Amino acid sequence: MGELVPIAGMFTGLIITVAGIWGVVQVIHGPFGQALARRIQGRSVDPDLRAEVAELREQVEAVRQQLEETHERLDFTERVLSQRPPNARIAGGDGNG
Repeated sequence: MGELVPIAGMFTGLIITVAGIWGVVQVIHGPFGQALARRIQGRSVDPDLRAEVAELREQVEAVRQQLEETHERLDFTERVLSQRPPNARIAGGDGNG
């Protein structure tokens, strides 16, 4: 009887392994597997999605350019303000001007 326990365990392991492999094959041949294969190959499922991504990339690049320009203007303003004497006031800035 002691010899049957390891054999039953090996048989159970074999059944679980075969069932697992069968399940993986079913998933690969299903819609999920096909979508994954298209993704790996680099083909987009929806051409509209590809166009939308391209448009969003252009918008991000435009925002990046605006941010760089704003940063340059801020740097310029800081340099100009740092060169002014500390007691200099803008005329009319206090309402008495």
